[in-house]
Amino acid sequence: MAVVRPTPADPTPGVLAPARASGDQRSIPPELGAESIAVLNGPTFMYSEPSGDVPPGSIGGLVHLDTRLLSGWVLTVNGQRLLVLRSEILQHYSAQFALASPELPGLPANGLGFRRLRYVGSSFRERIEVVSYQPEPVRIELRLAAAADFADLFEVKSGVRDRSAQITRRHTPDQLCFTYAAEDFSAETRICSSRPADRVEGDELVWELELHHRQEWQVDLDVPLPPGLGVVESVGGDIADVVHERVPDPFRNWMAGRAALYSDNQALERTMYRSGQDIAALRLELEVKGQRITLPSAGLPWFLSVFGRDTLITAYHTLVAGPSLARGTLLALARLQGDRCNDFTDEEPGKILHEVRSGELTRTGLKPYGPYYGTADATQLWLILLSEYWRWSRDDDLVRSLRDNAMAALHWMDHYGDRDGDGYVEYATRSPEGLGNQCWRDSPNGVVFHDGRIPVLPIATSDIQGYGYDAKLRLAELADGPLDDPALARRLRADAGRLYDRFNRDFWIEERGGFYAVGLDGDKNRIDSKTSNMGHLLWSGIVPPERADRVVRQLMAEDSFSGWGIRTLSREDALFNSLGYHHGTVWPHDNSLAVLGLARYGYRAEANRIGLALIEVAEQFGYRLPEALSGYPRERLLFAVPYPTACSPQAWASATPLALARAMLNLNPVDGRLVLDPDIPPEIGRIAVDRLQAFGQSWDLEAVGRKGYVRLSAD
Repeated sequence: MAVVRPTPADPTPGVLAPARASGDQRSIPPELGAESIAVLNGPTFMYSEPSGDVPPGSIGGLVHLDTRLLSGWVLTVNGQRLLVLRSEILQHYSAQFALASPELPGLPANGLGFRRLRYVGSSFRERIEVVSYQPEPVRIELRLAAAADFADLFEVKSGVRDRSAQITRRHTPDQLCFTYAAEDFSAETRICSSRPADRVEGDELVWELELHHRQEWQVDLDVPLPPGLGVVESVGGDIADVVHERVPDPFRNWMAGRAALYSDNQALERTMYRSGQDIAALRLELEVKGQRITLPSAGLPWFLSVFGRDTLITAYHTLVAGPSLARGTLLALARLQGDRCNDFTDEEPGKILHEVRSGELTRTGLKPYGPYYGTADATQLWLILLSEYWRWSRDDDLVRSLRDNAMAALHWMDHYGDRDGDGYVEYATRSPEGLGNQCWRDSPNGVVFHDGRIPVLPIATSDIQGYGYDAKLRLAELADGPLDDPALARRLRADAGRLYDRFNRDFWIEERGGFYAVGLDGDKNRIDSKTSNMGHLLWSGIVPPERADRVVRQLMAEDSFSGWGIRTLSREDALFNSLGYHHGTVWPHDNSLAVLGLARYGYRAEANRIGLALIEVAEQFGYRLPEALSGYPRERLLFAVPYPTACSPQAWASATPLALARAMLNLNPVDGRLVLDPDIPPEIGRIAVDRLQAFGQSWDLEAVGRKGYVRLSAD
């Protein structure tokens, strides 16, 4: 019989490999796999190997407000790394590591048991516990090696600058202190130990221990976090009580206040629960006008910050579970709305931001992310979310309070967004550090011609025009309602009508079966690749009913539909690549908008086909949808293949199951009523939702097949 033993964690980079440069701004080195352990809370995360260690030179570490405060964190016994028995994330902010000693001179393997408890709250806290199983006393050297490189998060992805000449150390037996001071930026990392070390060697705390049979020893380590964006879960008390949930937990309170879905389909139910956990984990808290608000960040590890497009689409999908994230998103982005022209940051009056960063490169002016406004669709999406929030909540007061922001957004669309007065919103960066593509396909070659050519700027993509059409109709509805401005409503509907006619004339291509161009280039040429953007057009409602059937056939054709979802680019196009970031991959959030669009136009079978496929994908990955999938055909590989550098969790992927269930239920708030028109596939069976929040009340619903009901909750 073969005996398989745990092996010591490799002292060379393993799961967390060294960072390397990438031309894709959103990429993550592929070695960041599911085995890595990440605990996160608000703008802070600790990313480590399964042992709990962060080897120096890896992409792991403790990152707070886009600055890496710990770049090394390695525990050894008698100079050797520990054996990994098992490690698990308990809540998004806590983890536990079960470890053992390797075989050492005079000490057999597994002779010592180790446990590491980890928690991220208002500080980073870790408890190290050791117990001896040896019948005779043993003497060991326990050593914690720390490092702090103070790298900006952008550098962690692409190559870290050596700051060692500007880092000073003030170490004592109960504290390691690293201080970084540059001309316009400073940061500090303090590691406080509850038990003074017997000695300090370099950047290492060393304890000399003598342990008797079953004797236990422990030390608590604490790394204070500088102020900034607030953490969401800050649980007080002993770290073991936190990890074992023996103290009141704000996270459980948050989850208890959200709508809960139940289904005969276990995969859907578990996927929905996991989605709720991940969305809760990605929350950020801000204070706006004296109010504490919550909104979703974009994803771990590179995007735990305020975003435009990602945050808005996530908030839109989560409205079916509760209004707080949408409300927080509207207020936060309104507070940071552009109010001047700034070429370096691509800011313009009325424009909604793309991304906010707090690291050294941003704060010293080398990067434009404080905030950066290089997105041409977030402004329209903000208006769409404002409307959808009002439809679900009937919160007239909030809409009225944001009137000036809404009008500024409209002004941006009509003037700054429409660069040449042709009625379309175009984009072209002015910043030397800006994004070339400012739609959701924001990689450098995310928008291409059928033959692979790169279009000249400025570009007007189809999805942005669809969002603009929808935004104007929705703002007209608000003008007729809480804004009480009938003249504005009439003007907006007339504008939307002209955009509808113009768009369907200029973007439609009759060849290759008939489809919508992905955009118009700077010379007004149709960018003639077939893309998943057509699903966004169905969601926005800009497709005439008589063309819908051809659009749906294109989306569901074999060259576009992989069997797991709609590809970003058709296999008919020259640059198609199943592993291409926007050239053939399948993005759950992209498909979620298509699914809602298909349901809107009555193509329920097609919407359900995509929804069922994505639920199967989630089941394959621990009930969590990856940010993106490779575009390999299902019938060839039989299982889904994740895109190798996808974020996990990623907010709009986590929110996608809510959109899929909403489409199956065809659940919509209409004139202050909840309207249910279900078409639940047999594979799903029953769907029931408890505590759904709408119009300031709690509702329950249930549906099977094409029958269902909605009623006020009994409690």
